[in-house]
Amino acid sequence: GLNFIDLMVRQGNIDNPPKTPLVPGFECSGIVEALGDSVKGFEIGDRVMAFVNYNAWAEVVCTPVEFVYKIPDDMSFSEAAAFPMNFVTAYMMLFEVANLREGMSVLVHSAGGGVGQAVAQLCSTVPNVTVFGTASSFKHEAIKDSVTHLFDRNADYVQEVKRISTDGVDIVLDCLCGENTGKGLSLLKPLGTYILYGSSNVVTGETKSFFSFAKSWWQVEKVNPIKLYEENKVIAGFSLLNLLFKQNRGGLIKGVMDKLINLYNSKKIKPVVDSLWALEEVKEAMQRIHDRGNIGKLILDVEKAPTPLMANDSTETSEAGEEEEDHEGDNENKERMPFIQ
Repeated sequence: GLNFIDLMVRQGNIDNPPKTPLVPGFECSGIVEALGDSVKGFEIGDRVMAFVNYNAWAEVVCTPVEFVYKIPDDMSFSEAAAFPMNFVTAYMMLFEVANLREGMSVLVHSAGGGVGQAVAQLCSTVPNVTVFGTASSFKHEAIKDSVTHLFDRNADYVQEVKRISTDGVDIVLDCLCGENTGKGLSLLKPLGTYILYGSSNVVTGETKSFFSFAKSWWQVEKVNPIKLYEENKVIAGFSLLNLLFKQNRGGLIKGVMDKLINLYNSKKIKPVVDSLWALEEVKEAMQRIHDRGNIGKLILDVEKAPTPLMANDSTETSEAGEEEEDHEGDNENKERMPFIQ
């Protein structure tokens, strides 16, 4: 699976990245080829999905058994590679951190992305939950049925939300950071929870820019604890990778995965796969995420042959924040045409 965190790794916008050369990637699916001597519960030939602390974008992957889960019979390998990061992140934020209950309201940014779609699906498992979402306008037709109220990502969503819900919302899920932090906090109802789980506004251009990082950081509203106390608001952060690999909460995550697999088997949730890419096409795949062109998850498929380059193919990277209205069937984009689900 490709995630926005992979772009941050590529640009160096993370704490303590491993030394190069490295193989990126944090989640995958495949078939068990070998087992450690003391491993129980799995057999060679089992279909599995797994978290990996780097090295997931490889033909052969090794990871501790506590991060490995059996794939349901009805789930494809591409769905399984799209499942762990997005759905565990969405579930943990909604139910473990924010305590989502019947009748609550949620605002989620990047509603068309992998986590955004997982959030929308999980909210639909709780009665009468209102979901506000922001997304690029060209995605609205495809995702309009998954959220209650959908706004353009460049619009003044604060006023739009307040027009519909005067008091604001119970939960804000922010993967953007920057100026959106203050906006999110301003939308919280009393006893509401704001959760920061990413900082995609830090990713710009093709290479890391310390200027853009600093600009994004200074846009963040400095939180006054006294103000939180006076307004009865909760601010939280969530990092699944730190929880797994630095804070040793694999057992907790396994319990969440069990619940999610039950929801999948009950046909209440289903991963949304945007497109499949060959390993050789990883640059173009990452560009699609960078330009926010995807609806759902991008998958690297080790068995897929590269798609032939289109005429006049270009590998130039677009400027940060610019979005392409139609990524499929547009020869002007000069990009590879992946297999779109």
